[in-house]
Amino acid sequence: MNNSGTNDDVSDVFQDTIIVLFRQIAGNKLNLTSDLKGYFFGVARKIWSAQLRRKRRMTELDLDFPEEQGHEESIELMFERIINRAFSKLKPDMQEVLSLYFEGYSYVEIAERMNFKNETYARRKKYLSKETLMELIREDHEYQEYLRFRK
Repeated sequence: MNNSGTNDDVSDVFQDTIIVLFRQIAGNKLNLTSDLKGYFFGVARKIWSAQLRRKRRMTELDLDFPEEQGHEESIELMFERIINRAFSKLKPDMQEVLSLYFEGYSYVEIAERMNFKNETYARRKKYLSKETLMELIREDHEYQEYLRFRK
């Protein structure tokens, strides 16, 4: 929380850290060189740093549209802003699944890269991530305005 985080961020990072540790233990890949508490906080710090880097990359677009810009372009920029805001609210693993999917990775490759048990789970995770993103878009304060302008 002292590093630009919220209570929700703390919960998400804690949960993601537990998942990382569980996967390492289950895969017999945990190699402790320090105490567990220090290792846990190190993993959490890496997860939070990665999340902050992603947030910085997804800066919101300026709300003011230049006068010479066409109506269509304004609507596209508005929708882009809505999507970026919603995407930044997704959990890091959901962001990663969707990013890999849109970069053209197959479900098998996504499963391997994210240490999922199989391709079916990767498909399910992508579906759930997309549904969550769509819900966040629908809840966005600017989305209703976008729908009005689009007509």
